[in-house]
Amino acid sequence: MELEVYKIDGTKSGKKQKLDDAVFGVEPNDHAIYLDVKQHLANARQGTHKSKERGEIRGSTRKIKRQKGTGTARMGSIKSPILRGGGRIFGPRPRDYSFKLNKKLKKVARRSALSYKVKDKEIMILEDFNFEAPRTKDFIQLLNNFKLQDKKVLVVVANKAENVYLASRNIEKAKIIDAKSVNTYDVLNANNVLISKSSVAEIEKINKQI
Repeated sequence: MELEVYKIDGTKSGKKQKLDDAVFGVEPNDHAIYLDVKQHLANARQGTHKSKERGEIRGSTRKIKRQKGTGTARMGSIKSPILRGGGRIFGPRPRDYSFKLNKKLKKVARRSALSYKVKDKEIMILEDFNFEAPRTKDFIQLLNNFKLQDKKVLVVVANKAENVYLASRNIEKAKIIDAKSVNTYDVLNANNVLISKSSVAEIEKINKQI
């Protein structure tokens, strides 16, 4: 398939970019996408949550009332979980949420995500570009040229252009990555994906079926 190549001012360049159907035109595998996104989000978790259990609460261990004759339930410690200020029962502990996935499955997921975006006409190919200076207004103008100022946008460049990256840092809904860092979550999380012309070959090289 072929897509129109655009200039950064939003106009057509008159050229077309051929996309490999083995990467951008496959039958999407929803389960592979689910597993890859699940792994991405799990690996991003810090897992540092912790609450104190009764053995970690500071306080006296003296028996707070006699065992029998009070007419109420027996009570052994002020650190009991059923009392205010006591330890928590089965509270969260630090843990590692990350898990591994087969590399081939991750490739299937990336191809599926890219194919979904092409099918929904949410991928645009841009001529290779960079900014002379890292000005946020230049990046905002780029988004305005394509009427994407209110949408989540993923911009893929062949080599992460420093000025483009710096110019986009203040834009909440924009993300800049290089072609080697394209992943399923970022592609699907964006409303539109802008790919520089030279990035296409790199994406196809990495994600082609072995």
